[in-house]
Amino acid sequence: MKVGYTGWTWLIHHQDNHKYEFEQFLKEVADLGYEVVENFAFITKYFDNDAQAVKDLLDKYNLEMANLYHHYSNDPDADYAKAVEYVDFMKKIGATYMNLQAVMWQDKPYERPLDEQAILGYAELSNRIGKLLKDNGLVACFHPHANTAIYKEEEIDLFLANTDPELVGLCLDTAHTTIAGMDCVRAFEKYADRIAYVHLKDVYAHDDEEYGDWPMKRFCPLGYGIVDFKGVYKVLKKHGYKGVLCVELDNPPVCNYKAAMDSRKYIHNVLGL
Repeated sequence: MKVGYTGWTWLIHHQDNHKYEFEQFLKEVADLGYEVVENFAFITKYFDNDAQAVKDLLDKYNLEMANLYHHYSNDPDADYAKAVEYVDFMKKIGATYMNLQAVMWQDKPYERPLDEQAILGYAELSNRIGKLLKDNGLVACFHPHANTAIYKEEEIDLFLANTDPELVGLCLDTAHTTIAGMDCVRAFEKYADRIAYVHLKDVYAHDDEEYGDWPMKRFCPLGYGIVDFKGVYKVLKKHGYKGVLCVELDNPPVCNYKAAMDSRKYIHNVLGL
């Protein structure tokens, strides 16, 4: 398994400085011993679609871009067209995976009932994009995510039942799985045959007073929370998973570098990677 880190949190502060921040991200995670990286697909516009410039920076720091992250909108045709653009960029920079995510809402209510029509729509689009990617030697993996239509267990089940396992895999995230109310280790066991990519995040124990009702405030570096990473790793090894373990953290407690450092130490000391 390769250990990676997500770079988008370096790129959200200075609108005119993203090329510098992207290189700073690569410099820092390479220094910490990460092998691969991922980023939102928006880096294409930050580099004016210059894939060679991105590849040169990856090579400079001896890193592999494993994955680009494609956020769906409410326009399936536009989302498919974007995927076509991203495929070319991915092939030029050496990326293998495209994470797919449903539209996220930030307005209340955060907890919403299962929306069968939305899930089936996302399944249809994901099958189309999955076929596109497979035809280009790439892999589509859908990421269940809080505050989206595909998040909880029954929503994931419906989505997977309506997607072709030959075209669409699953990016299972330890933190989103946990805050969705699932037993994380059991979920990794249940979905093992569909897992194509893994996100690692830890989750603080629930505290309404401290974290309120915004679920993603509970995310934290590995080892600070309640996720059983040993159990998850054991399941992945048992099922022969040989892909990427990519650490991601939306809100670092101190800074991106320290969060990445703490998680890398945890992976080395506890998981032996």
